[in-house]
Amino acid sequence: MTAYNGYITDETIEGADDGPLAAKTVAVKDNISTEGVRTTCGSAMLDEYVPPYDATVVERLKDAGATIPGKTNMDEFGMGTTTETSAFGPVENPVAEGRVPGGSSGGSAAVVAAGDADLALGSDTGGSIRCPAAFCGVVGIKPTYGLVSRYGLVAYANSLEQIGPIAPTVEDAAELLDVIAGPDEHDATTQEAPDADGSYAAAADGDVDGLSIGVPTELLDGADEEVVETFWTALDDLEAQGASYHEVDLPSVEHAVEAYYVIAMSEASSNLARFDGVRYGQSGGYDGNWNDSFANAREEGFGEEVKRRILLGTYALSAGYHDKYYKKAQDARAWVKQDFDEALEDADVLASPTMPVPPMERGESLDDPLTMYLADANTTPVNLANLPAISVPAGETDTGLPVGLQLVGPAFGEREIIRAGSALA
Repeated sequence: MTAYNGYITDETIEGADDGPLAAKTVAVKDNISTEGVRTTCGSAMLDEYVPPYDATVVERLKDAGATIPGKTNMDEFGMGTTTETSAFGPVENPVAEGRVPGGSSGGSAAVVAAGDADLALGSDTGGSIRCPAAFCGVVGIKPTYGLVSRYGLVAYANSLEQIGPIAPTVEDAAELLDVIAGPDEHDATTQEAPDADGSYAAAADGDVDGLSIGVPTELLDGADEEVVETFWTALDDLEAQGASYHEVDLPSVEHAVEAYYVIAMSEASSNLARFDGVRYGQSGGYDGNWNDSFANAREEGFGEEVKRRILLGTYALSAGYHDKYYKKAQDARAWVKQDFDEALEDADVLASPTMPVPPMERGESLDDPLTMYLADANTTPVNLANLPAISVPAGETDTGLPVGLQLVGPAFGEREIIRAGSALA
């Protein structure tokens, strides 16, 4: 185990003898199934769960020759922005002592930033790859919904989440995306990218001459002053390399965080119903009343943040409130997607700070969940719109804290964001 608590399980899984990742170690987030190696989702509920099969992305890693050094720590069931809700203890940011590494894929970003793995896989439901990438000063890609198989990913919010790479450089991340992307017969939501010929890594050529960048002013409002300054400096760097930028409007993002959390919590309440101590999870004991048994299992197995989201999601889906909350959130989601599509008609990519704040101090947001939710303001809209996005290091604040720049592309526009991002990292 690392001193910063990046791994939950450090059991090695060997890959094929040859392949594009034969010399690489790729850590895997602990909500991605690995045959014969426990997969806990950062929860006491699954402390002893050992999957009987590999996720599709794990099969592809092994076929590509990668060595998996272990399963990385994470917010419980992916619910968090700081990797402090894990039942296995919080993760320390290896490049910013006393600060959080971001979440929920904080362990994956931390082991890459610390050099304890060459690459890593995370999952991104509302920013859970891009946030820790930004906070740890590495690169993270959230692919277009459907580009990467979710088969074997323990579900949190099916309509929002995607597995993606975390790496030291854009080219490294793109090489990992080349391995895991593509249709899968086990996941009906996957599809072939329209421009499937050619590698993503080849797009990391740093050529941004003529690139048009749209800057949504709404994603700068309220952001930390030093974060905004670092963001504009990075954009000036891109402009010096031949890109141009202009302001665009995304009025719907004002409601994106609320819509995201209603949808995500509603889907979570449904998905996590399976963890009842009978089908999955620790036993709640049985004293003649199954309801008590289920309640005991969930009370003991789930942490506070997971319970909060299950309760709120169940409420949003309950009779009399479905139309008031869930349906309205879905309407807002359609509005967000429309705004992004319109903005991308006049720009090749959109750019914003990945996170509106630098890495928070550990413990700062645990007593104020709303602060944690609002920190996702720049990342959640992308998941609602099912678009690809990348976070690349943009620089540091005056106190040396990492700042990430987010680039958003059109659906299956991974090559555009990889090309743009590679000019900076």
